[in-house]
Parts: sequence; structure tokens; C-alpha cells
Amino acid sequence: MSSQKQKILGIDPGTARMGYGIITEEGGETELIEFGVLTTEAGQDEHLRLGELYSGLEKLIQKHAPHAIVVEDIFYAKNQKTIIKVSQARGIALLAAARARTPFYSFTPLQIKQAVTGWGGAQKPQVQEMVRLLLGLAVTPRPDDAADALAAAICCASSRKILDKL
Repeated sequence: MSSQKQKILGIDPGTARMGYGIITEEGGETELIEFGVLTTEAGQDEHLRLGELYSGLEKLIQKHAPHAIVVEDIFYAKNQKTIIKVSQARGIALLAAARARTPFYSFTPLQIKQAVTGWGGAQKPQVQEMVRLLLGLAVTPRPDDAADALAAAICCASSRKILDKL
């Protein structure tokens, strides 16, 4: 694994709220840089919402210059409209990474849970508590979208194969 400090931007895709979390990893140690959500206004035209998300991601990438961008992969959902909207938001993240020429990776929810908790069947509160512990935070990151994005970033940081490619 690279001995240099690596900055990773994790993204939990969504069109109403897109969670993000930025961490650094060096020698197996992770440190929080920033987390939050990019939000769009309900009822706003779809293309405008996606444009706002793209602009927000672009600003984050310019500000932090991550070495890698990672997104939680799309999981199966019963509501196809939800899958389409999440897929569009994921596409915006792919586009932002491509425009920045930043390596892009994705992990399934199962892979993220395994990396963060050691068990792929972990429930959301377990994952959030481990994110808190792994980053040495006093409180669990909120909202859930931001905690999920941090979990994705931690998953990437813990994957030696990924960091070796950076």
C-alpha cells in the first residue's frame, strides 16, 4: 500500500440528498476531513437538480483534490423510480470524477458493511457506530447519507488493492 497520505471522497448517491464524506488514509490510519450532504429542492426540474449536484461535487473535488472517488453501488429496490433517480445521481458522480481525471471506484452495500463492520449483514446503526469509532468521532455523523458516504470512503481506504493503484 502506498505510504503517502491518500485523500478519498465517498459518495452516497441520491437526487434529494447526496451524501459525501472526505477522509485521509495513511499507514492504515483514517482521519476525517469533512462530511455533509448536497441537497436539491423537491419539485425542481430533474435536470436542474442533477446540475446542482454536479456543481456541488465539482466544488468539493476542486477544494479537496481527492486521490480517489468512491460511490456506494446501487442496490436492488422495489421502487423502479428510486433506482432510476439514484442511477442518475450516480452518473453525475461518475461524470464529476471523469472531468477531474480522478480514479473512481464503487462498492456494493455488502462490501462496505463487511469492510466497516466485518459482517455483510450489519444493520445501518451498526455501520454508523463503526464509522464513528473508526474516525474517532464523539457523535455519529448525520444525516445517514453522510454516514453512508463516509463508510464507502473507509471501505476504499481499507482496500489495499485499490490504494496500490493510486
